[in-house]
Amino acid sequence: VQLQASGGGLVQAGGYLRLSCKPSKTIFRLDIMAWYRQAPGMQRELVAFSRDDTTADYTESVKGRFTISRDYAKNTIDLQMNSLKPEDTGVYFCNVYDYNRRTHYWGQGTQVTVSS
Repeated sequence: VQLQASGGGLVQAGGYLRLSCKPSKTIFRLDIMAWYRQAPGMQRELVAFSRDDTTADYTESVKGRFTISRDYAKNTIDLQMNSLKPEDTGVYFCNVYDYNRRTHYWGQGTQVTVSS
């Protein structure tokens, strides 16, 4: 299973970006979708996750600014990022936990750079 991430780029502080991740497998309601990020010299951290169609949570620093969503018609997992800050800079990775196979799949990462 491959995950293709897109939507990263360079943006000024206060701007927005929308990341999209498209798995090569069909996503299902019980699959857990997540976005992680890794800043230079830092460990990879969980930014947001979505479990079924009703549960989503975010790391404290992005609450109220980021929104994770899944589009079954397009088979994508998206991350809307608003009011971006320089500390949001990093490589963003999408992750899918396949509920049936009990397996994690990772995307290749997309760079997000927020200038001050």
